[in-house]
Amino acid sequence: MRSIQVLFTALMVLALHSERVCAQSTADRISIEQRAVTLASGETIDYEVGTLFVPENRGKPNSRTIAIGFARIKALHPTGAPPVFWLPGGPGLDVLGAFTESGEAAQARLRSWLSFRLVGDLVIVGQRGYTFRGEKLVEMSDASPLDRPASVQAEAQAMRALAIRAMAHHSDKDLSGYTIDAFAADIDSLRRELRYDKISLFGGSFGSQWSLAVMRFHPEIVARAVLSSVEPLNNGYDMPSHVFAALQRIAYDADRDAGLAPYLPQGGVMEAVRALHRRFASQSTPKVVRVVVVDEVGKRQVVALGKEDLQLALLSRTSDAARWPAFILSLYHGRYEDWARETLQDRRAAPVTLIGPLVDSSLGVTAEREHQMRTDPATDLLGTWNFESNISSASDWPTPDMGDSVRLPRVSPIPVVFVHGDWDTSTPIENTLGLLPYFPNGRAILVHRAGHDGAFYQLRQSVAAKDAIFEFLRTGQTGALPTEVSLTVPRFELPPFPAPSRAR
Repeated sequence: MRSIQVLFTALMVLALHSERVCAQSTADRISIEQRAVTLASGETIDYEVGTLFVPENRGKPNSRTIAIGFARIKALHPTGAPPVFWLPGGPGLDVLGAFTESGEAAQARLRSWLSFRLVGDLVIVGQRGYTFRGEKLVEMSDASPLDRPASVQAEAQAMRALAIRAMAHHSDKDLSGYTIDAFAADIDSLRRELRYDKISLFGGSFGSQWSLAVMRFHPEIVARAVLSSVEPLNNGYDMPSHVFAALQRIAYDADRDAGLAPYLPQGGVMEAVRALHRRFASQSTPKVVRVVVVDEVGKRQVVALGKEDLQLALLSRTSDAARWPAFILSLYHGRYEDWARETLQDRRAAPVTLIGPLVDSSLGVTAEREHQMRTDPATDLLGTWNFESNISSASDWPTPDMGDSVRLPRVSPIPVVFVHGDWDTSTPIENTLGLLPYFPNGRAILVHRAGHDGAFYQLRQSVAAKDAIFEFLRTGQTGALPTEVSLTVPRFELPPFPAPSRAR
């Protein structure tokens, strides 16, 4: 009997000790502070800001601990709905400054977050490796020479050099831990620490890819999701023809704009694109133009521009659809100054957010999709800028390849609303159209004339559509959701010179 009592006492002591260790461990995993923010209207809003502590490499028991920032805005009143976890894009978008910054962009973001209080609690989550309450992993890129045109191969070599330099400069860190499954596990950890059973997800661009990873690795915790500007796990690199199709849709409306009409060649904006390609891509003597520009300190700089610069411009100057036709028509009429000035900025050394190539190189792409991208007919006009440097440097980055079992889509019963703009040149709408069959409980809202920068927010021009999405997040009901929303034609910017008298 005495031995049983001694054993019982020992077990009780061990249990109490374990309880204290667990309590201490929990305290070390998360910290939360109460804050308040005053809006421009004078209204004061209470919120929480916190830090989640997680292993840098979840596959290594002795990995160092890193911090991830988050914020929580409580619901106006209990709704019974799962909390919405709002996942930012990028990778490398730090949004939590919206609580402390006074600019209009920050205020607009904060106002949009507050509207979620009608649904339930809102939790805005920072990204491992790029968070205001932890580390921001960056490395400076090399400057590109101005005296010769850009090339995809030179860009790929620069990316390989960047990877080697990043490994050397961050030798105290385990950069192999920044994989998409680790990002997903961070969400599950925060959910547990905040004591939520299930959550809903809201993400755009990389935030949608991050959300899809949560649904892949932790499907049991996701009640439903709203994804905008969708980036599937196998679509980190865009299909050139899908990007080109978005440009064609923009050009359709631009060709009917009265202000642009005097600048258009016969055949419209896309004929101007093809003419520029013919001009710069001659097989015998490819055209190179050298443009003199004055930089911000008054120094004259000569910028060399060639065929691959034109390909890069067609990819990178498209985020503002209202400005893109004027940019193309300026080049068509031989006005290269603005192009050269923007290229001068692009070729300078600049900080690179490391979690971008770390995640992208780890996710990679299936061999079948890579073959489709390389043989896509639109590579003649757009080149391989979208994927060459990442694929070429994948082995130089330390994050392990995730494999096709992660990349390829699977059928999921999770209810998802996909919101996608057909003018999106960063994550083309074909991403959603290809993923939708794998979500039998999914719905798609196609937003005509919406670009990449927040199709959901542009959709708010339709109050009924916004209300229907919030109703879906609250209850899961989809009956009121539209299938298509059309935005008004934008006011297209005009080229900054008088229209030629005989443009056609």
